[in-house]
Amino acid sequence: MNTKLMLDYLAQLSANNNREWYHEHKSEYREASAQFEQLVQELIYGIGAFDRNVLHNVPKELTFKLVRDTRFSHDKSPYNPSFRAHISSMGKLPIPVGYYIMLAPDGGTFLGGGLFADMFANATAMVRDYITAHPDEWNAIITDTEFAKHFTVKGTALKNVPAGYDKNHSQAEYLKFKSWYLEYFVSDAEVIDSPTFLEKAVNIFKIMKPFNDYLNKALEGFKMPTR
Repeated sequence: MNTKLMLDYLAQLSANNNREWYHEHKSEYREASAQFEQLVQELIYGIGAFDRNVLHNVPKELTFKLVRDTRFSHDKSPYNPSFRAHISSMGKLPIPVGYYIMLAPDGGTFLGGGLFADMFANATAMVRDYITAHPDEWNAIITDTEFAKHFTVKGTALKNVPAGYDKNHSQAEYLKFKSWYLEYFVSDAEVIDSPTFLEKAVNIFKIMKPFNDYLNKALEGFKMPTR
């Protein structure tokens, strides 16, 4: 597994973000993409040591395309110069939540967890209700020494506690959130050291597991909207 090769390809794509360059360098893309799938497989094995629910996954089914949807964006560059994957018990679906990796040059690499999607109103309500009913468990997870050393809970948030929830609740700040997620950024120098990066990524994902487990209990029974 060659993480430097992946970052080098993505850096070149970032500097030449056009269809002509992409198609002229298709062989480099295939090689870098194959390396990323190998990384995802190693992550599945590593995560599987503490979360067996991910072991059935196939790397190719967990990755996201480089092609961007530019229809509603001011940025019309056709590609997202990053390799991304979401590893959970249900593959790359945003719910149930799992372990997210984005490999990107210039310090853009991060390891993530939690609920990134704030467009599912039902999911937001389920998590708010669960935090309301289980505040001590939530507090214990986010104030754990090892967790707090690596993470700060992020997410899209309202200015005020929404109607129907106690504004004086012990976790009122988190009831304002519409999504609850974690991001741990990794430097290019750390990523390029492939064995050390893999070991670090697995450890970071292990530390975030209680947070993911809490959200997945909150989201039990959630149904993805059908088109």
